[in-house]
Amino acid sequence: MTAHSRMRIHTPADFNFWRTVYSHGWSDLPPFRIDPAARSLSRVFVLSSGRIVPCTCTGLRQSLRCTLPQSEVLNTDERCDLLRQIRTVFRLDEDFTLFHREARRYPAYRWISRARAGRLLRAPTMFEDAVKMICTTNCTWALTTIMVKALIGSFGPSHGSAVAFPDPTSLAGSTETQLRKECSTGYRSRSLLELAEKVACGALDIEGWRISSQTTADLFTEMCTVRGIGPYAAGNLLKLAGRYEHLGLDSWVRGKWYSLHTRGRKVSDRTIEKFYAPYGSWRGLFVWLEMTREWHDEKFAKPFP
Repeated sequence: MTAHSRMRIHTPADFNFWRTVYSHGWSDLPPFRIDPAARSLSRVFVLSSGRIVPCTCTGLRQSLRCTLPQSEVLNTDERCDLLRQIRTVFRLDEDFTLFHREARRYPAYRWISRARAGRLLRAPTMFEDAVKMICTTNCTWALTTIMVKALIGSFGPSHGSAVAFPDPTSLAGSTETQLRKECSTGYRSRSLLELAEKVACGALDIEGWRISSQTTADLFTEMCTVRGIGPYAAGNLLKLAGRYEHLGLDSWVRGKWYSLHTRGRKVSDRTIEKFYAPYGSWRGLFVWLEMTREWHDEKFAKPFP
């Protein structure tokens, strides 16, 4: 292989590759692709230079091995850009020391620190995260998958067989009718089109959400002013921006919580919020990890890096 076909990224001691990959459903949605046999996660990246590059990441002890097709030789700027995006995807620059310290205070959550859990996989851009989040609202996961695949197939830039996630400009060039017909996005079509148009013309600095100096309350309010992003979507987008104060409740989380805490009896969202209030600014992460622990334990019955 050429010198630029394989790279390594050092990872923090509290990083777990597979628990990050399987932290939520994003790894099941293109342009991500999981290969359990190879223990890898692949993704198609769009570099600032305009190049479209597929990259496969494999978790090793305290590092990621990032492999490109042998034909893809990157210059120095492109290499730095790709590494930056990979670090963003895996949340490698976020410090979870305080979170794991907090988790160790509670017997029910001590497994989190031992498992090095807590990082939630995200896209390289907040725009992609927001589009995908809108596609999870009021529908099954199967329909979410259909919508995301269709959006990429209809509007994603490609290089050979590698197809990336569409940028705001390409999606803004569509129509509501086209989205409904080609991508099965239904009532979400207007929201997706309006989001893309606002980001493309600069009216909405969506990437700024990840580095905003606003309070979480103000940022939550701003997110909710965007068509298609309500309290559920905003709460979960905040988690992908490194803010965990909101629970981001949906029907699945509520149902799981009822089964774990009230023997299936339904309660108000306020009751659930009161339950997690003692966990402070980390409460949204505690609820998500608790709700998903069962299927995490199943996936990780066999040790992974």
